[in-house]
Amino acid sequence: MPASGSQDRGPFSEQEVDPIWMSSRTARQIYALGEVEKDISRLLSLAASSMALLSLPQTDGPEDDLPQGGERSEKFVDVANEYFRRLDAIHIAIRSSLAHIRQSRIAPSAINAPPPNFIPPPLGVGLPSADADGAARGERGLQEERVERDAWKGILNALTRIKEARDREQAEAAGSMKS
Repeated sequence: MPASGSQDRGPFSEQEVDPIWMSSRTARQIYALGEVEKDISRLLSLAASSMALLSLPQTDGPEDDLPQGGERSEKFVDVANEYFRRLDAIHIAIRSSLAHIRQSRIAPSAINAPPPNFIPPPLGVGLPSADADGAARGERGLQEERVERDAWKGILNALTRIKEARDREQAEAAGSMKS
């Protein structure tokens, strides 16, 4: 899934990625599309650089710091090559994301644009939920719900390990008293 940047690096190799982006294929695709967005801005920058390199040297400003003579055409070739590599990577990433959407059979209604003047909730998308006594909790987004779920799972895991350790200690103590 070459999602972003030049083709020699994967979408997750350049920096440490938040584990939420590795949680599912869909999350990885969304992350890859975010990287495509960054690549598009870099692509526009490369286009501007190549246009500046194609201009006449007499039109260069002192702050442009552009090469002169043969170096100028060599630099243009390098910039143009990077432009086309990045453009190819963007093309592949977008086609990959579209294939994922088709394969997932995502309903078109799920990816329709929101209505005009729509303002998303500040806490993200999520379902309203209620406490044990039925009182509605503050609205939280999906990410907040996942963090809470994972925290409770971690607490349960820790308590289970503590109980198992105590049971082993009691069994060892009872075994040593019998002998």
